[in-house]
Amino acid sequence: MEKEKISPAPEANRTTLIRRLNLDLIGLPPTPEEVATFVKDTRPDACERLVERLLSSPHYGERWGRWWLDAARYADSNGYSIDAPRQIWKYRDWVVAALNRDMPFDQFTIEQLAGDLLPHATLEQKIATGFNRNTQINQEGGIDPEQFRIESVMDRVGTFGTVFLGLTVGCAQCHDHKFDPIKQREYYQLYAFFNNSIEDGHGKGTPSGALEIPGEVESAEALKKELEEVRADLERYLDTKGSEVVSWEKSLAEDTRAKMKMAVRDAMKPAWSERELEQKRAVYAVFKADDAEFKSRHGKLTKLEKGIAKPVTTLVMEELKQPRKTQVFIKGDFTRPSDEVTPGVPEILHPLSPEHRSPTRRVEPLSLRAGPEAGAPNRLDLARWVVDPANPVTARVIVNRVWQQYFGRGLVETENDFGTQGSLPTHAELLDWLACEFMEPTEAVKSLSRLTIRLVADSAPWSLKHLHRLIVTSATYRQSSRVRPELSISDPNNRLLARQSRLRLDAEIVRDSALQASGLLSPKIGGPPVYPPQPDGVMTLGQVKRTWQASAGSDRYRRALYTHVWRATPHPALAVFDAADGFSACTRRLRSNTPLQALTLLNDQQFYEFAEALAARVFKSPARNDGERIDYAFRLCLARASSQPEQQRLRELLAQQIEQEQGDESMRRKEAWKAMGRVLLNLDETITRE
Repeated sequence: MEKEKISPAPEANRTTLIRRLNLDLIGLPPTPEEVATFVKDTRPDACERLVERLLSSPHYGERWGRWWLDAARYADSNGYSIDAPRQIWKYRDWVVAALNRDMPFDQFTIEQLAGDLLPHATLEQKIATGFNRNTQINQEGGIDPEQFRIESVMDRVGTFGTVFLGLTVGCAQCHDHKFDPIKQREYYQLYAFFNNSIEDGHGKGTPSGALEIPGEVESAEALKKELEEVRADLERYLDTKGSEVVSWEKSLAEDTRAKMKMAVRDAMKPAWSERELEQKRAVYAVFKADDAEFKSRHGKLTKLEKGIAKPVTTLVMEELKQPRKTQVFIKGDFTRPSDEVTPGVPEILHPLSPEHRSPTRRVEPLSLRAGPEAGAPNRLDLARWVVDPANPVTARVIVNRVWQQYFGRGLVETENDFGTQGSLPTHAELLDWLACEFMEPTEAVKSLSRLTIRLVADSAPWSLKHLHRLIVTSATYRQSSRVRPELSISDPNNRLLARQSRLRLDAEIVRDSALQASGLLSPKIGGPPVYPPQPDGVMTLGQVKRTWQASAGSDRYRRALYTHVWRATPHPALAVFDAADGFSACTRRLRSNTPLQALTLLNDQQFYEFAEALAARVFKSPARNDGERIDYAFRLCLARASSQPEQQRLRELLAQQIEQEQGDESMRRKEAWKAMGRVLLNLDETITRE
């Protein structure tokens, strides 16, 4: 900035700053009481104290857990055309808990990539490997399961490269990388690390590798939903066999029919398309009782129908006792295997060797040893290799993605491509310093306040909270976001960071902010997915028609992190605000601006309920007149007081609505304030972080 003769923006006012920090660190706006307390706090370290309170909140893990789940391509369904539900929410809760306790990022990485291979792996470490099980599962009949198992392995390789290396290694699947020094052979050497795990369950009734959680059973509501899904799955399967069954029935001799049970004979009377599921089951059990696919589905349904308590499960990684042979696929075609390869890493990066150790020496050294008896390196070796301090990219990639969340753009704008085609860093020395500080905190933080120095002194290596603390207490972060005319030519895109960036909230935070303002938010942490209201007909848009029974009670008002994520039919209120789709690793969300977003905030059932609750909350407040009520509503939604022009405009709206509504004065005022709530939740400022 000095070189360009630009001065930094002044610090944002206290109200803006507390709202910014709340939204960035816990994903919820501050209450009017919290704002008033912070504004009155004149201590020089007031901001640092606020940051520590927010970093200690359990909601921190929810806000930043969603950031990580985007990269992990988390969803609660299998994808592809059937898109059956899956149970993997224990992994989502593991991420939230790990971030809340500030698990060092190197350990966070190792447990997700290879927790099952750690010595004496704990239940939690096994659950962490759900990171690699977030791949899609194709349960269509007639597919080649091996083809889609290979697709899953390739997805894991591509995700590994994107999330931890910031490199497009997937480009080397069919040939040597066209731009970066990554050979096709090296791609398949990485592939070999992930090729020795159990099959995912493609083309089968139930995915493999489902870990039971001791002492936890599914709720009655979850069992009911699963029963509906299993019934639908069995009927889909039987319908694919309908023509075979009908042909068999026509070929039956009368004496053969006569020997069958009455229930089976009665089940054959209607045409196949008119039969109930029970009739199809009864006939098929006689037609082909040894069909393994049918037996699996039929047995699962029978157990559910008996109401047997079912344990909670989650998908995890398991290594095969006998490793698979890995070969290069000519042009990426799995039907054209070529040279055999062993696990290895790209030559352009640091080597994989027995001497590598965890940077914080919390784990054992690599298992790779000299001699064939020691075996080839495995996923655990790869995990330790990727967080080795000699690795030139991982720390930079993670630091850059965290910076991107705070400023809307990373120091390297192409956050998923640190290769030769990626953007050069705008502040290379800052990126390097932050990466080093992330891996090993130094004395460089002494320029911060006394409170921060005391807290940072206890910071462990690879601490994400330490990284957040460094960024959000900086003068750069605390700048005002107001656009300045003098920057329109010299720095129109704010690459020099002469001001803060004004950012539209993430899809989940749009909902959560409205929940907080309305007073409906349920603060419960973790648990099975929930089903907030959504428009009718959404679940009929996929190949398989399903029902969406909106949750009741407090589950209806849980944070959006816990909304059931269907890959094929995502919740419209999240999709319209650019939520991640769960199909591939998402390291940067788009921020679109469409009329559908305003229409959603105005008319969607859940936001209508929020507006209704906001109006009721305002009326229950100590406010004595409409002016005070409008001001209180502003503080709930925007954290700040309303201006005189805003007061005047909203008073006019109230008068207009009261005149148009039907009923007595009390009813008309109630409806008018509901309209007021819909307007305030729809303001651009409400869904924007200044």
